[in-house]
Amino acid sequence: MGQKKDLTGSEKSKMVRYLAEACSSLKIAKLLKRDHRTIKRFIQNSQQGRKKRVEKPRRKITAHELRKVKRAAAKVPLATSLAIFQSCNITGVPKSTRCAILRDMAKVRKAERRPPLNKTHKLKRQDWAKKYLKTDFSKVLWTDEMRVSLDGPDGWARGWIGKGQRAPVPLRRQQGGGGVLVWAGIIKGELVGPFRVEDGVKLNSQSYCKFLEDTFFKQWYRKKSASFKKNMIFMQDNAPSHASKYSTAWLARKGLKEEKLMTWPPCSPDLNPIENLWSIIKCEIYKEGKQYTSLNSVWEAVVAAARNVDGEQIKTLTESMDGRLLSVLAKKGGYIGR
Repeated sequence: MGQKKDLTGSEKSKMVRYLAEACSSLKIAKLLKRDHRTIKRFIQNSQQGRKKRVEKPRRKITAHELRKVKRAAAKVPLATSLAIFQSCNITGVPKSTRCAILRDMAKVRKAERRPPLNKTHKLKRQDWAKKYLKTDFSKVLWTDEMRVSLDGPDGWARGWIGKGQRAPVPLRRQQGGGGVLVWAGIIKGELVGPFRVEDGVKLNSQSYCKFLEDTFFKQWYRKKSASFKKNMIFMQDNAPSHASKYSTAWLARKGLKEEKLMTWPPCSPDLNPIENLWSIIKCEIYKEGKQYTSLNSVWEAVVAAARNVDGEQIKTLTESMDGRLLSVLAKKGGYIGR
């Protein structure tokens, strides 16, 4: 049983279930046929949370390249570090080095912090994590909606701004603004959708159920096998249109009830892996501060960005759930990194 450094996603999933069954680290090592030290290291890292980053020597770039980077950062405000370095034809520089170099001449605008969790929220998050410790997350369909606007993610643009420079003023409209509401799901390595909510429709319980019927059930779910439908678990958050008695009863008639309909803790977008998918899509459609002139054009951008997300990226997100459960328990219900 030779020592191996990295555990696979499948092994991590099995380990979480063994821990939930109160198996010792030595027994888990024998079951997985892995080195005992590897198992103990994984458990310790999960309990300690994210380790403090150790500063490593940055790769040196020439003074000429540095001037090119500075000009590029000033020329294209709000661009990512990768886009800035690519525009200068500087390749092979890792992200940590790019950001370290840019910190000396620019800054990143950061989104507002998440609202604090109260004691009840934390307890419910812990209870949820304990309840689903033994779940096979490859059978869970994670769903959510996202609104994309013409002018950026809710008016917020994020990227590098040179010191002493002002962020560009976005296009302001007297009329014709707005955005598109998008629904999608992910399961294992598959993307379901995205589907567009009809413009002008406000999602209440009735319109939400009708939307699911016309898109998710007719275009995707009905094509699946009986065994798949029997094992699939449907996840949705606690939005009023999702958690209402009307929607719950309607989903029950579709066979999504009891253990097949996942309960969801309050204030927990960090636990839903599809939130990471939305971040990937938004970074793509709004890169370099891009804005759109019509709802159809921003929808087309969403569809194109979604097509570029491959199955391995989605699988990485869905396989992260065991680690998220361990993290939320280690942090006693607090927010986890996404």
